[in-house]
Amino acid sequence: MKRLQWPSWMPIDPYILLLLGTVGLAALLPARGTGADVASGASTAAIAFLFFLYGARLSTREAVEGLKHWRLHVTVLACTFVVFPLLGLAARGLEPVLLTHDLYTGLLFLTLVPSTIQSSIAFTSMARGNVPAAICAGSFSSLAGIVVTPLLAAALLGGSGGGFSADSLVKIVLQLLVPFLAGQVLRRWIGGFIRRHKKVLGYVDRGSILLVVYTAFSEGMVQGIWHQVSAVRLAGLLAVEGVLLAVMLTLTWYGAKALGFHREDRIAIQFAGSKKSLASGLPMAGVLFGAHASLAVLPLMLFHQMQLMVCAVIAKRRAHDPEAATAPVPPVAASRIAVGTAPRSD
Repeated sequence: MKRLQWPSWMPIDPYILLLLGTVGLAALLPARGTGADVASGASTAAIAFLFFLYGARLSTREAVEGLKHWRLHVTVLACTFVVFPLLGLAARGLEPVLLTHDLYTGLLFLTLVPSTIQSSIAFTSMARGNVPAAICAGSFSSLAGIVVTPLLAAALLGGSGGGFSADSLVKIVLQLLVPFLAGQVLRRWIGGFIRRHKKVLGYVDRGSILLVVYTAFSEGMVQGIWHQVSAVRLAGLLAVEGVLLAVMLTLTWYGAKALGFHREDRIAIQFAGSKKSLASGLPMAGVLFGAHASLAVLPLMLFHQMQLMVCAVIAKRRAHDPEAATAPVPPVAASRIAVGTAPRSD
């Protein structure tokens, strides 16, 4: 029997449906009392294991090779950790007219998280861009985000981050950075095992994120914070995020052209520099915001689905550009991704 495939014409990532289902489960059956303590402990362990896997997967050789294209990577990092946060700060004027304080905090946090890896590679490949550059750019962004995102949150969110405090930096180090470094150290011995079982471990990745979402939204339900959000506010949030995504897609494309990058590099910069990682952002929000994480991650979840849908359309159009017909097909790391496959929710 053939395996069931998600229809290519369906614009919604199936993993987003699982995330929404997890939110619905938390709304109907939130973890309380002892159950909440168990879920919180399991979520903490899952986050640590998730970043351990990230560390074990990142090839040091690929990272060193990628440094040769340093101008591209600096451009992507600047878009991710400078331009995005500046736009987030500029949106402060929308509070409280369009966005509530909690929704704006979540929007600002969204602008601080690192870029995606897998979906950036997928869209760059579909658009016939520089795939190796996208691999390295996404990896560098994720690695930098473990340190840069908490520091930016400390500087820009301050006391408005709900449960955010100086202790959160210590938690970040213990729950994210230490497991990541442990994965890097042990990669020499477990790297082969991870490559052979990457599909199974991918399910562990996604299951860990679902557990984080369930724990965060359960805490929000118990505290009744969802009564603070109306349909009008959600519509306003979607409109703001649509403008944010459009601005970043425009800046990364035409800005890269102004900096003298070739078409293949501009594609990698656009897809790596305009997106935000759900896989990295959710665990970080759980550590930084605690019980307030449910509203903090809502803007990130909405933006993630929006960027997948919009970038899928752009990637298909880029593949049919007149320039693409004469451009050589860039090399693709076959073990990482195949042309035309659906991007992972990262």
